[in-house]
Formats: sequence, C-alpha cells, structure tokens
Amino acid sequence: MARQLSALIMAAGQGTRMRSRLPKVLHRVCGRAMVDWVVTAARTAGAEDVICVTRPGDGVAEAAPAAVEIVEQRDGEGTGAAVLAARAELQRADVVVVLSGDHPLVSPTLVADLVAAHERERAAATLLTTDQLDPAGYGRIVRAADGSVDRIVETKVTEGVPASELAIREINIGLYAFDAAQLLEALDSVDETGGERYLTAAFEVLRQRGHKVAAHRTDDTLSAMGVNTRADLVAVTRAAQRRILADHARAGVTFTSPDSVQVDVDVEIGEDTTVWGGVTLVGSTRVGRGCDVGPNTTITDSLLGDDVTVPHSFLVQCRVADGATVGPFAYLRPQADVGAQAKAGTFVEIKNSTIGTGAKVPHLSYIGDADVGAGANLGAGSITANYDGRTKHRTVIGRDARTGVHTSFVAPVRVGDRAYTGAGSVITQDVPEGALGIERAPQKNIEGYADRKTRQTE
Repeated sequence: MARQLSALIMAAGQGTRMRSRLPKVLHRVCGRAMVDWVVTAARTAGAEDVICVTRPGDGVAEAAPAAVEIVEQRDGEGTGAAVLAARAELQRADVVVVLSGDHPLVSPTLVADLVAAHERERAAATLLTTDQLDPAGYGRIVRAADGSVDRIVETKVTEGVPASELAIREINIGLYAFDAAQLLEALDSVDETGGERYLTAAFEVLRQRGHKVAAHRTDDTLSAMGVNTRADLVAVTRAAQRRILADHARAGVTFTSPDSVQVDVDVEIGEDTTVWGGVTLVGSTRVGRGCDVGPNTTITDSLLGDDVTVPHSFLVQCRVADGATVGPFAYLRPQADVGAQAKAGTFVEIKNSTIGTGAKVPHLSYIGDADVGAGANLGAGSITANYDGRTKHRTVIGRDARTGVHTSFVAPVRVGDRAYTGAGSVITQDVPEGALGIERAPQKNIEGYADRKTRQTE
C-alpha cells in the first residue's frame, strides 16, 4: 500500500537582505514566484498534500498557488518551530519532505529520488547531500561505519573543528525526508538554542532513540542554490534560464543568441521555431511551429500560430493566427486578433480588433475597436477614431475593401465589402458595398502665393 507523502515548504520570513517590501519567496524567477517553483516540484514528485508555512500578515498566504494548505507560524522561532506549526497537517502523513521556499531550482526528479532512497533505507530521516560544492560554511556530513549519518558538523565557525572533519566534502543541502510521526516526536524533545528550535537538531534525537538517519548524495548542485540577496536571485535566474532554453532546444527550438533571450518557465514553443536575439517571451505565451520570432521582440501572454513571423515588435495579450506577419516595429495590444496569412506591418498599432484572414494593415496605422474583413487592404496612415470623449465605438471594414492612404474612420461607421475610400478622407458615414467613399475639401490653388510671401518678408 502506498504511503501518504506530504511536502512541507518553509516560506516564512521577509528576507530583509533582499532590500524589498516583497516577501523573499514571492520574488519571481523566469516568470514564477520562487515558492511556486518549489510547490510545482513537490506536486510533480508525487506529494498528495503541499503545506506552506508562512508568517501572519507577510503576504505569502494570499499569493500562494491554489490547492496549497497554508499554515501560519505564530509561535516560536526557527525551522523546527516552523515544522511544529503544521503538526495537525503532518499527523495525517506517513512521509514528509521538508523543502525551502527560497530554493526554487529543486527538481521534481531529485525530490522523488530522495523519497525513494528514504523508503529504500527504511530510515526515520534522510538528508540530501552533495560533495560537488565548496563545503565552506555548510554542515559537513560525518558518516557512521554502516554508511548512515552519525552527525552534522556545522562549519560556519571553524574554530575548534578538527581538521579531519573540515576535510569532509560531503555537505547538507537542506532538503529532507522524514517519517512524519517520528519527526514530530523528535522535535518535541528538541531544546531551543539562542531562542530558536532547529530542525537539524532532530537528527541527533532520532539517532539516540535508535532510528536510522540516512543520506542521499546527489550531483545536482542547483537544488542547493538558495536566495538571500538580489545577487543570489540573479544567479538563480541565470541557471533557471539555461535549464529552460536547454529543454526547448531539445524539443526542436533554435536560439540564435541564447544569452540575450528571456523565456519564462510557462512559455510553450513549437519545434522548428527560431528565436532570435533580444527576444523576451513572458507569462503564458504560446508560440507555434516554424515561427520566426525576433530579433528584439517582446511577447506577453499571447498566442501565436504556426509559421508566424514577428521581428522587432511588442505584443501583449493578443492572438496571431497561422502564417501571419507582424512588424517590424508593430504594437499589438490586448485583444488584437490577427487572422491567418494577415499582415500587421511597420509601425502599426492594433487594439481590441480583428484583422481577417489575408487582410493587410501594411504600415503607419492605428486600428482600435475595429473589425477588418478578410482580404481587406488598409492604406498607410489609416486611423480609427474610436472614442467620442465618453464612449468607445466600433469600426467595421468589409471583406476585400480597399482604403486610401490617410483615411480616418470616425466610429461608429461601416465600410462595406469591396468598398473603397479616397486618400485623405475622413469617413463619418457608412460606405455601401462596392462604393467609393470620399470626404475631403476640394483643392484650391492660390496663384502667385510664393511671390507674395517673398515680398512680405523683405
């Protein structure tokens, strides 16, 4: 029968060294809060319950992911007190994995491997360790003759520590698996040190009671990367970004200049897509197959179909269908919807508008609150005047319409299918299907005007 696995994430603490009003674990790494990374790893590793220990009023509880149990640490200080705050929740678990909310790069595979080792060793507690880091300042693992953990020697202060122990390279990473009941019993017996109850003190209690404390060694040093300062956040973000790009590359995505690219963790990119230098893909963005994105393009929470080309552009909460082209230097604002094979060209801004299949807005235009029919072609400088000072109105331009350069459409107005507008027109009334709409003052030439201006300045 499978044992009940719970994950306890310690997320209390403001992290004053971050020099930020935002709680430390809510700082984002590649588009996801640090604590969210840890929650995702725990869930993926098989934890049925994920419990997050916070401090009252620190803001973490309100921002925590859905389906996470929040426990407030109201009494006591230290990591041991944080675990005891979740006593009621842990009493229903068989095995509990204790994780830190400020170690976002812990991998689901590593968590699962730790639990498997814990089960295999039939231990009361199992520590995650490594010998691949500089051990200075870490707790050194002293093993017993049978390979179990005899004790942890803290070496933040090395005075009085024997040279034989300082020579040990295996260190405690700070990720643990416990038998839940035995952990709670051990922590009840742990005395406070300097006003704090430490989780690591439970290991000695467990050994004294005849329980096994095991260690699972790993080469995955990224899981040991904690964040206490903004400089730490930079290092973790850089490592996370390398991991994200490598995953996409293995899935068939080309990055021409990976060191200049930012791709958030929840972004999806189809195979045979090329991401050029200076590209930023943010949030829940989805990019299809065979696209050319960039250079120097930012896309946020948007959906791109297959074979889309988007150089030098800025897209926010919009949709671009298969085979469409955007830019260069285009700005697609929220609810812009560019149809298949359509074009939103150079210096074009589109907001809350639908551009039909094969329609073209080639350059120097603002299209807001409009519906442009399939196959339509809008001349340079087309503008929808959608706001009358109180209310926004909609413009409708029909299928296969052709509008002249510098045409302004004063909404609400409709231009019918296959209709035309004359260059420089201000269209304030509907244009019927197949008609030509022209609204401009007749041209008037003033003879001799240049000579008159010359005489006036002499």
